[in-house]
Amino acid sequence: MTEILTVHGMDWTIKQLFVYPNEFIYWSIQIVMYPYMTGLVAGAFVLSSLYHVFGQKDLKDMARFSLVFSLALLPVAMMPLQLHLQQPLRGMNVMFTPHFTSAIAAFGIVFSTYAAIVLTEIWFVYREYFVNQTAILKGQAGFANNFKRILYNILTLGAYDLSEQAIAKDKRAIKIMAAIGIPVAGFLHGYAGFIFGSVKANALWMSPLMPVIFIMSAVVSGIALCMLTYIIIMEWKKFQAILAKGRGDESVIMLRGAEIEVMTTTSRYLLMFLVAAITLELLDLIFRGYTAMKSWDILRSVMFHEDFFKIFIMQYGMGNALPFILLIIPGLTIRRTVIALVLVLFGVFMMRWNVVIGGQAFSLSFEGFMHYHLPIIPHNLETFKEGLMGALLVAITPFILFWGINKILPSLDQKNI
Repeated sequence: MTEILTVHGMDWTIKQLFVYPNEFIYWSIQIVMYPYMTGLVAGAFVLSSLYHVFGQKDLKDMARFSLVFSLALLPVAMMPLQLHLQQPLRGMNVMFTPHFTSAIAAFGIVFSTYAAIVLTEIWFVYREYFVNQTAILKGQAGFANNFKRILYNILTLGAYDLSEQAIAKDKRAIKIMAAIGIPVAGFLHGYAGFIFGSVKANALWMSPLMPVIFIMSAVVSGIALCMLTYIIIMEWKKFQAILAKGRGDESVIMLRGAEIEVMTTTSRYLLMFLVAAITLELLDLIFRGYTAMKSWDILRSVMFHEDFFKIFIMQYGMGNALPFILLIIPGLTIRRTVIALVLVLFGVFMMRWNVVIGGQAFSLSFEGFMHYHLPIIPHNLETFKEGLMGALLVAITPFILFWGINKILPSLDQKNI
């Protein structure tokens, strides 16, 4: 009986021209999702910090929302790596034995530090709310109310002081934690770019600009996702308000006015980071072409022939230029904003795709190419984890977590906070 040897990557790799027999697309969709999700975490936190650190009061409504959303995204940052590992249980070694001997091993320190900063900042932001809820729920009957009262009482950590001095200390602590969190959030995602940029064996990834490009595009994607989620939630609230018999048209109009004002303001910051991200990417491309290193011939073949549509049409055209035009046109509307935000998220995803998949597209022989075919319908566990179903699982998880966290930490009900 003959045993068929299955190599990781064989199920989705198509070879063209002269490719070494042991070469495959080893890093698939989950390694695309990994920098994409960590970028969303960092970007959401930076959006929140623009208000807490730099005093951008026009972002007050988005600050609390993006901070809680960053918390929901945080656990999902490790999820793509766990799905990609052949031995997932070994992934926890990164958290238990963190050290700086490699970029991946440093993830344990950076991730733990960032998680501690986010949780600490959220505690200071919501401490007053925890104390108030403990007092409000006291004496109310029902198992749910008793459970919430006990939970909020635990979350106060025994700090019940709501004096002006105590609240002022909370605000100072929030500003300090947000200021510390900005470079940590940048490093959390920048090291993902460092991993690719430090791989000297790959001509496409070997660039000192790679970490900076990753950070800038991360901020863009994080802001875009927070704005898009905010709009969807607010539109759903409006729909509920219209259906509710106890509410009139006046409250719906006021809600719409506040929403478009917030979106217009936030889109300015999105445009600023979008321009920076596009500039860095084009600068890297121009530098590669100007220096014309030994590997430039194969890179030029990949970028301008094999992956031309993915890079210049889907990433730069649909994902960068088109949303930029939609956002700078005067008279911004919610509908146009939603289209632009979806395109921005798509553009950042394509950037990750072109870096991860495109970097593996050419053979080390420089005489062949490999094409990645995303498994749509899984026929085994590997094609489920490394296919469309696995990617959708990663994409949906933070929204489920956000829904649960929002039950405890309301991020949009400003009147009760």
